[in-house]
Amino acid sequence: MANIGRWNNLTAVEENSYGMMLDGDEHGQILIPNRYLPSDAQVHDEFEVFVYPDSDDRLIATTEEPLAQVGEFACLEVVSVNPRIGAFLNMGLVKDLLLPFAEQVGKPRVGQRVMVAIVLDDKTDRIVASMRTRRHMDKSPPPYDDGDAVQLLIADQTPLGFNAIVNQRHMGLLYHSDLSTPLEIGQSIDGFIRKVRPEGKIDLSLDRAGYGRVATLSDDIIEALRNSNGFLSVGDKTPPEKIRHLFGTSKKAFKQALGALYKERRIEFEGQGIRLLEEEST
Repeated sequence: MANIGRWNNLTAVEENSYGMMLDGDEHGQILIPNRYLPSDAQVHDEFEVFVYPDSDDRLIATTEEPLAQVGEFACLEVVSVNPRIGAFLNMGLVKDLLLPFAEQVGKPRVGQRVMVAIVLDDKTDRIVASMRTRRHMDKSPPPYDDGDAVQLLIADQTPLGFNAIVNQRHMGLLYHSDLSTPLEIGQSIDGFIRKVRPEGKIDLSLDRAGYGRVATLSDDIIEALRNSNGFLSVGDKTPPEKIRHLFGTSKKAFKQALGALYKERRIEFEGQGIRLLEEEST
């Protein structure tokens, strides 16, 4: 069965002047227009397509890649506002995505980027957006262990820190006190589970906790030194942004790793950088 608002693998069953008709099972045949077909396409070929209703509410298949699909969250730009029905968001497709008034928080403006859940209206089979993201989070207990690597989507800012959507399923919190650089709403970033509280709330971090974090980062620093003839122009005075760019970690974690390597006599500080002290290979 074809899933509306998601990627599908569908088989061509008929060809016409407009393109190929794909088998959508209970949804009937679904057109994939000629502009999305390879020149050698034939009946019985299988195509990976995104299925959605066109402007006339007819299902259509495309190979264009949307910015998100049903069941996911995304930060999308408002491209227009209709005073009768709501705002429209750029979803990366020919047809823009409706954000109905009932699903808005505040009054989105043209050019603004808003965090939304992509949902399917069960009554109309239309894809719509909702700014009421928490309604659409996974309600099951978070299945994470402390230290698990996760993908984060920065959702909004609070007095405590930044709320982030974890693996497109749950909401967690990155505390301001643990951040060395500012984050942006809609930013996608790697992170880690710091702790899952008994009530299900999730504390997040951008670095691995404890010794495991330092050990992994230390290995990365040594590898970077080896690839740079034993010297890197980074150290205690390096801006946090540069450290994040080079090693994907906070300045606090970076300094901890440098301290560990210095104590182990594997590096020394030289000017505004660090030098590798490992024995040279012969």
